Amino acid sequence: MIQSMTGYGKSVLQLPTKKISIEIKSLNSKNLDLNTRMPSMYREKELPIRKLIASKLIRGKVDFSLYMEITGEETSTQINNAVVKQYIKQLKEVINTGDETEYLKMAVRMPDAMTTEREEMDEDEWHEIAKEIDSSLEKIEQYRLDEGQSLEADFTERVKNISQLLDEVIAMDPDRIEGVRERLTKGIADIKEKVDENRFEQELVYYIEKFDITEEKVRLKNHLDYFIKAVKSDDSNGKKLGFISQEMGREINTIGSKSNHAPMQKLVVQMKDELEKIKEQLLNVL
Repeated sequence: MIQSMTGYGKSVLQLPTKKISIEIKSLNSKNLDLNTRMPSMYREKELPIRKLIASKLIRGKVDFSLYMEITGEETSTQINNAVVKQYIKQLKEVINTGDETEYLKMAVRMPDAMTTEREEMDEDEWHEIAKEIDSSLEKIEQYRLDEGQSLEADFTERVKNISQLLDEVIAMDPDRIEGVRERLTKGIADIKEKVDENRFEQELVYYIEKFDITEEKVRLKNHLDYFIKAVKSDDSNGKKLGFISQEMGREINTIGSKSNHAPMQKLVVQMKDELEKIKEQLLNVL
């Protein structure tokens, strides 16, 4: 089953003193383009996270974000009492207003008035966070599968349309060839010159063969069948489908260039339109 490269997954974990929010977003890309954002205390886990995401999502422009919100009474930021007192003393020497609150407001804005202690990562805590990362990945994978089902339905419908147009091309092909034969015969008759009938038939066969699209019709039919088979396979391979669509386009273009028949060229234009819509959607297939 095909998967879309577009997806979103989010999980929230409430710990005793903090809330952890995990978000994973992905868009289409030729390769894996992974960006991560997380608090510095969890940076040592970045490489394993990258490997995990790469193994699950394979391809796409992926943004991984881990947000931490302190909800407990403890905080890693503390007032540097000695520094703040020294600032207040100096401020009083510059201007003495007698308002201790104003001195304090100014002092806490000064450099080094606040200190932040680096919090060490708790392995038990990280074990819980890792579970939520797995949960977010499961959600984004399901999102991709759901999007893939919509893409599969669209591909199936458009391939069906191309197949129906191809059937119309096949149906009108004998009349087209007969029309070519009649035009050539009339052209010779208008010249009013006597020609060797055998030579004329040989030249006619050669000329008509240049307009023959039998091989293109067969190959295009095979490509359409192969495309649907690839879409319904167990794996999702957007690049493979892209290659097949290129071959489909090659056969459609050849039919158009050989047709020399306005009604058939009109059908070819419709087939090209359907194929372009397929190619546009293929850019988002994993």
